[in-house]
Amino acid sequence: MTMSHAITAGFVPLLDSALLVVAKEKGFAAAQSIHLTLVRERSWASIRDRLAVRHFDVAHILGPMPIACNLGLSAPAPKMIVPMALGLGGNAVTVSAALWQAMAGEGATDDLDARENGVALRRVIARREGEPLRFGVVHPYSGHNYELRYWLAASGVDPDRDIEIVVLPPPDMGDALAQGLIDGYCAGEPWNTFGVLKRGGHLATVKAAIWRSSPEKVLGVNARWAETHPETLAALLVALHQASAWCGKLENREELAHLLAQPGYVGRDAELLLPALSGNLPVGGGVVQNIGDFFVPNAKAATFPWKSHALWFYTQMVRWRQIGHTAEHQQVAAETYRPDMYRAALKTLGLAMPSASSKVEGALAVETPVGSSGALTLGPDGFFDGGRFDPDDVDAYIQAQRIG
Repeated sequence: MTMSHAITAGFVPLLDSALLVVAKEKGFAAAQSIHLTLVRERSWASIRDRLAVRHFDVAHILGPMPIACNLGLSAPAPKMIVPMALGLGGNAVTVSAALWQAMAGEGATDDLDARENGVALRRVIARREGEPLRFGVVHPYSGHNYELRYWLAASGVDPDRDIEIVVLPPPDMGDALAQGLIDGYCAGEPWNTFGVLKRGGHLATVKAAIWRSSPEKVLGVNARWAETHPETLAALLVALHQASAWCGKLENREELAHLLAQPGYVGRDAELLLPALSGNLPVGGGVVQNIGDFFVPNAKAATFPWKSHALWFYTQMVRWRQIGHTAEHQQVAAETYRPDMYRAALKTLGLAMPSASSKVEGALAVETPVGSSGALTLGPDGFFDGGRFDPDDVDAYIQAQRIG
């Protein structure tokens, strides 16, 4: 068979690169006549740089990063679009053994409850003297930075005054924790499991507890490349969707762990990858908690690029003073995510897809069938503090955060 499309895609060694890896390794890309070349990078900054100079056509990338690029916050950067998400959830907050001991003394428990453990952390910080606690995140324009800050702020901790936040590549987090360079971090898997099992860390909470069914990595696409290769991009979206369905099947999780464990991909033992894939997370001290929706590659429209996700990320950029709020900035953020391209590429597959392009985030308390066919289920999607984000009233949300 002749390959008619060549695509070079960048990725960082994380569990949520799974859709790209599976599209290549299980033949879904080849079936769409795509010759897919995957290139591993250590950091998100190098992913952005190589998209800018056209070494990559597309990449596994942080959800907020293409928005930051389009807003001119992250140079050098190409104009980017997001025609697909690569799953929901998948992050956790890991703390050092010493910090966990102090938190446990203030009422923190192994059940990863965002509210109780956040209050415990606030009490530890209030009693602390000397140097502030230091937490690592993977990039300033990352879901990790925003969910960590959201959790802290809703727990009564000012993330700009009460602690220090530093940026480190995901693979370095566990070692930095063990060496005492940081007291905790928010990162994707397998780097929390690695921190707990190999570096003496303890989970404090998980993204699924801070904001259920929340966005994480996306397919970032160089907009110029997308304009000149529409058929190639559509074929890639089909292959990635089929890969997401494969990843979503429980009976494939063991094979998925072994695929990702290969040296060219995540390059860590399958035993470190399986906990997050199965939702059975080691918390620390030999305790394991089952988090049913820890990493969601396919269910709940997990690959749909909701404009409400893009706009929530934008509100956090405004909240933490990365950018000023204007109607133009808001429009740039909303137009970065392209559900129209997702629908156009996948319509021939007869999938149940959302008919709306935005939704009120935090509105679904339970799993809810949506759409005329009822074949699609969304939610629960709540923020732990009961917050709601209405993408039709961004101004009010930003104002409320200022007051908060």
